[in-house]
Amino acid sequence: MRKKQMVIGILMLMTLLLVSAGIASAQEETPVSQADQNKILLILGCAFAISIAGISAAIGLTLAGSAAVAVTAEKPDLFGKCLVLSVLPMTQAVYGLLTAILLMLGAGLLGGSARADMANPVIGTASILIGLIVGLTGVSAINQGMVASASISAVGRNPDVAARGIIFTVQTETIAIFGLLAGILLMTGLGLL
Repeated sequence: MRKKQMVIGILMLMTLLLVSAGIASAQEETPVSQADQNKILLILGCAFAISIAGISAAIGLTLAGSAAVAVTAEKPDLFGKCLVLSVLPMTQAVYGLLTAILLMLGAGLLGGSARADMANPVIGTASILIGLIVGLTGVSAINQGMVASASISAVGRNPDVAARGIIFTVQTETIAIFGLLAGILLMTGLGLL
């Protein structure tokens, strides 16, 4: 099952790369302003941030949710504790979404004027890299789902360990928080925020 999910994730990433290559070749045929090129690349950065982190969060949620279903089938009174542990891998998708929204705001794609100089040739490439930083550190959601799954199983045996399980599960998320922080700092430095 995990291999299938990994293959789907890799195929989606390859599709995004092919789309970006198509955009790049289309740009060579049609004269496009630097600001428009940067907007296209920024949108690609948004896609990387939310899609990579989102796919990873979905895999992590699946791992944790499967364990939660098994435990609550036998002990329905543990639903609340299992629910808290099982939703933790979703936060990486939130980080990807937040990054995409901040990039779009900085480029003026959500209304208003752009905060950054969209004619600056660095903005487009930097936006892709910011999206990749947040998206790839969001892959930690898969590992977080594994830790959450083990924690849920432990709660099924001893409900008193729920708080410890949450602590262990949240530790894995630290990597994604570092990625989000790096992305926000880069956006600030580039004038997008």
